[in-house]
Amino acid sequence: MLIVENLHAGYGSSEVLVGTSLHVKKGSVVALIGANGAGKTTTMRAISGLIKPTKGSVLLDGKPVQGQGAARIARLGLAHSPEGRKVFGPLSVEDNLLLGAFSHLPRFFGFKAKAEVELERVYELFPRLRERRLQAAGTLSGGEQQMLAIGRALMAKPKVILLDEPSMGLAPVIVQEVFNTIRRLKEAGITLLLVEQFAKSALEVADYAYVMEHGKVAVEGSPAELNQNQRVLAAYLG
Repeated sequence: MLIVENLHAGYGSSEVLVGTSLHVKKGSVVALIGANGAGKTTTMRAISGLIKPTKGSVLLDGKPVQGQGAARIARLGLAHSPEGRKVFGPLSVEDNLLLGAFSHLPRFFGFKAKAEVELERVYELFPRLRERRLQAAGTLSGGEQQMLAIGRALMAKPKVILLDEPSMGLAPVIVQEVFNTIRRLKEAGITLLLVEQFAKSALEVADYAYVMEHGKVAVEGSPAELNQNQRVLAAYLG
């Protein structure tokens, strides 16, 4: 579904990614873990078109998308739920969700009617968002904003969701709630690439995982394999 090969990217003259490669199969959850500064978020940004790779390829459902703009890649079926949630605080919960559907619904006539199906799907997954649908997004708790960010991505009916640091800044009890949500997405067959600071929690929900170091993948394998890898245990799971 998503194939990244030998990806190089960075900011200005600073190269962050130096040959990142990973595969995400349809219906799977793949975790990308590593220390701060390893290149995880840059990988997500390069895949989704927020920055342009300088080398390498990104295939989404068999189609090359590297170098295309973020809006174009979103229309092709990739949704990016960014680090820090990035909800539109002054807008209502429902308006935030509707913004997520713009990549695949009519711009004018019939938009709201056709969006109702996707709204109902998100509200079934996140009943709390239904309760707060008219509330300003900026007044939600951190956990609720994360639900909203994921729901907004789902509104696009994506083939793949990039989920970047969903637990960042959240209390431990809310982190557990977020991971329960990821499990529900997995059960629903949603394809996910997950960047997460809590490596142990990420491996509990993942089908496969990559460990990044210094801008490229250093170790990869199933969660069971990585849980037995002494290098991974010492650095990330100790």
